[in-house]
Amino acid sequence: MNERTVLPPNPVALKLGYAGLIPFVLGALLTWLVRDDAHVYTVMGLTNYAAVIVSFLGAIHWGLAFRQSIPSPSPYVWGVVPSLVAWIASMMPPYAGLVVHGVMLIVCYLVDRRMYPALGASAWLTLRFRLSAVAALCCFLAAQATLV
Repeated sequence: MNERTVLPPNPVALKLGYAGLIPFVLGALLTWLVRDDAHVYTVMGLTNYAAVIVSFLGAIHWGLAFRQSIPSPSPYVWGVVPSLVAWIASMMPPYAGLVVHGVMLIVCYLVDRRMYPALGASAWLTLRFRLSAVAALCCFLAAQATLV
């Protein structure tokens, strides 16, 4: 298999990808609904989950680069950037950190649009767009809830 081989989305991966939105949606919703004494736990749960997902999006590039017969350094370099940004964002106040996570989800998608075709993963971009849009929106809505 070479780096130009297009891999179609696996049906199980599609279901798991959409299921992965549950913590984003539930977390964003709960930030608006829970009592003040539980608010911090809801916000931290969403912040930590967003950090894990942003890190995962970077790690995908390493996995795809492993498939290349002559690997470019670009996927490896980019692959660590989301983790570093997510780590910093997870230590910020939630009103700012959740915005950084939301922006990173969008940035990761934009980078993927540019890099996935060369890595044989362009068939995943529709799913990536949907998941990233919902997850980023949830981060932005939850950030707003921390200011109320």
